[in-house]
Amino acid sequence: MNPIRFGLPVAAAFAAALMGGAATAQVSDDVVKIGVLTDMNGPASAPTGQGSVTAAQMAIDDFGGKVLGKPISIVVGDHQLKADIGAALARRWYDVDQVDLIVDVPVSAVGLAVQNIANEKKRLFITHSTGTADFHGKFCSPYAIQWVFDTRALAVGTADAVVKRGGDSWFFITDDYAFGHSLERDASSVVTANGGKVLGSVRPPLATPDLSSFVLQAQASKAKIIGIAAGPPNNMNEIKTGSEFGVFKGGQQMAALLALITDIHGIGLQAAQGLLLTTSFYWDMDDKTREWSKRYFAKMKQMPTMWQAGVYSSVMHYLDAIKETGTDDPLKVAAKMREKPIEDFFARNGKLREDNLMVHDLWLVQVKSPEESKYPWDYYKILTTISGDKAFGPPDLACPLVKK
Repeated sequence: MNPIRFGLPVAAAFAAALMGGAATAQVSDDVVKIGVLTDMNGPASAPTGQGSVTAAQMAIDDFGGKVLGKPISIVVGDHQLKADIGAALARRWYDVDQVDLIVDVPVSAVGLAVQNIANEKKRLFITHSTGTADFHGKFCSPYAIQWVFDTRALAVGTADAVVKRGGDSWFFITDDYAFGHSLERDASSVVTANGGKVLGSVRPPLATPDLSSFVLQAQASKAKIIGIAAGPPNNMNEIKTGSEFGVFKGGQQMAALLALITDIHGIGLQAAQGLLLTTSFYWDMDDKTREWSKRYFAKMKQMPTMWQAGVYSSVMHYLDAIKETGTDDPLKVAAKMREKPIEDFFARNGKLREDNLMVHDLWLVQVKSPEESKYPWDYYKILTTISGDKAFGPPDLACPLVKK
């Protein structure tokens, strides 16, 4: 027997197996690095901030800390709600620190700036707290994913329901930046499509300390509904100011096109009771939401917002896609993420569309009165489920990724 004749095929097979393993399990720089780019100390820090960092770390820990045998690490950055700072951090992370995925990024102006860098560097970016529908519309990208909500979905959920309840004349108090403008635009289209009228709008800058003049203009319009096309902190300050000025006693109602559970917690049920809003997530909806949220609460001492819960959901889905594809190549991972349905504690009937918008069910809720609330953070009554297809609508044909 000639051992060489039998040894060569074995050696060749072994070498081929090694090469095949290398070909199917490729992680750049031997580490999967996730960057949480957020607002750590400013007005968006309560609904994002450290809570988003904690959610991302929980996903990494629950995944086991490794994928394809390689460690998963996390880096944190504070963009201070400034687009130039956010873009500079994203560029450095992608170029120097070899970050594979950036997540979170509150406020649309910063989100769109980071999206541009992700496109340029051909790295992945999943936003949770950027809501402008242009993100997956005319600015859509194969590298940028929108996971939790967009302005159209919130408009369909809130404006549609309010108009159908008789609130057919609107005046908007709109944050003067991309996100607020998108909220007003999308809500206005829903109001008018349902036979309502938009009487006007005012546009305070983000984090305006005194909103009195803006609320007074809205009150003077005599519109049945004062639409709050704003995020924190303006949105809740406007509701508090409206209550102080007798808006509700005068027969007008406020409808928040974006309100988060941390906002409601901040102003209290006495001021927020009766408010209608649409959300992608509520911690107390069912056993799955409660189980995860209680683990989160043990770390943060507050219940998660839809943005923070969405960070966990997307990071887990991203890591699963790396595991299944055997690589962290951005486009291959994104393609796998689009293949798989998304059904977890956060998302119901979720799917990542060709325009990189994650479509899933939402809920129209009403804020409870103090008497209705039975325990801490028991804030919402769920009024109805809004299907993802209805809420988000069809893909925007302005997106070049959409098949015409």
